[in-house]
Amino acid sequence: MAELGKKYCVYCLAEVSSLRFRCTECADIELCPDCFSAGAEIGPHRRWHGYQLVDGGRFTLWGAEAEGGWSSREEQLLLDAIEQFGFGNWEDMAAHVGASRTPQEVMEHYVSMYIHGNLGKACIPDTIPNRVTDHTCPSGGPLSPSLTTPLPPLDISVAEQQQLGYMPLRDDYEIEYDQDAETLISGLSVNYDDDDVEIELKRAHVDMYVRKLKERQRRKNIARDYNLVPAFLGKDKKDKEKTPKRKITKEEKELRLKLRPLYQFMSCKEFEDFFENMHKERVLRAKIRELQRYRRNGITKMEESAEYEAARHKREKRKENKNIANSKRGKEDGKDGEFAAIENLPGFELLSDREKVLCSSLNLSPARYVTVKTIIIKDHLQKRQGIPSKSRLPSYLDKVLKKRILNFLTESGWISRDAS
Repeated sequence: MAELGKKYCVYCLAEVSSLRFRCTECADIELCPDCFSAGAEIGPHRRWHGYQLVDGGRFTLWGAEAEGGWSSREEQLLLDAIEQFGFGNWEDMAAHVGASRTPQEVMEHYVSMYIHGNLGKACIPDTIPNRVTDHTCPSGGPLSPSLTTPLPPLDISVAEQQQLGYMPLRDDYEIEYDQDAETLISGLSVNYDDDDVEIELKRAHVDMYVRKLKERQRRKNIARDYNLVPAFLGKDKKDKEKTPKRKITKEEKELRLKLRPLYQFMSCKEFEDFFENMHKERVLRAKIRELQRYRRNGITKMEESAEYEAARHKREKRKENKNIANSKRGKEDGKDGEFAAIENLPGFELLSDREKVLCSSLNLSPARYVTVKTIIIKDHLQKRQGIPSKSRLPSYLDKVLKKRILNFLTESGWISRDAS
């Protein structure tokens, strides 16, 4: 008589208490896996009948020789726990599996069977793109809640870390970009009775959260690439003194400010190479213009260019000395006679040499000239900005004086020719 509580195959009489196949159309027909796979038929039972898998939960998935003797029931609880608690929460997973398993046994079994075992080798590729880092175990693991491999921590002191709220082991800040991003998923939970709309909504929340994390990491990478943290702490000045570079012109500084939005699309090295190439282009263009000037002057050899430059320098020097001598002579000649009438009037020290000559020739006091000049320039600027203005020149200024002053301001570059 069969022992009480044990089940046997109706075809080969083997014990099937742990795992058996029950026919859903025939009564009391239960087969062992070997007879079921061979298509055994007995009495009214036929091989095409529907069946139901009856699992006692005591058989092992990995065979009797597997370490630890994990039953199928424990394996199922382990997979449920890894989905519910996440990789690395071994204590919660061990409590879910049962009191018979310790956290160390749970971790070793999962890593050896599901990651490094045949199942892991078949499912996990050798090279994992965008490999993540496990923050929960010191040696690193194949799974992790982070999105990207963290960069090495910033080389700053403890006081500076406290000032920035920087945590070097996590490469995070106390206040991150979009600090409330985690609220999108903090209240999410996966339920088996969720319908399709609820599942898609939860996936949308997760997708939004992932995009926010990527944007947060992108900003960190830009700050790291362009050394924004040392610049904030004032360390970049010391580094610049140690590594001297070519002098940046005013035009290039203005261009860098205009092209600053490109920082988010180019790395620091690419951006510096871009401006370095632009500098080389300007040097080459200047050299080409110089060679073209040599050609226009009939110079076809570089040896002749040295003689030409020396002669040109002498001519310019003679011309400059001549202009200086003429200006000195004019000052000496007109010091007593030309400016004598106005040199003691208020506003004389505000005038340039040419303006002094103009005021002396027009017999106009410096204060009145400064007033007329201010009104003319102000009207000119308002017209350029499209603001209608009505010129209110003083009554002592006739048409001849106005024309002379306008011509002088135009030649001096204070106003444009179209305004005059």
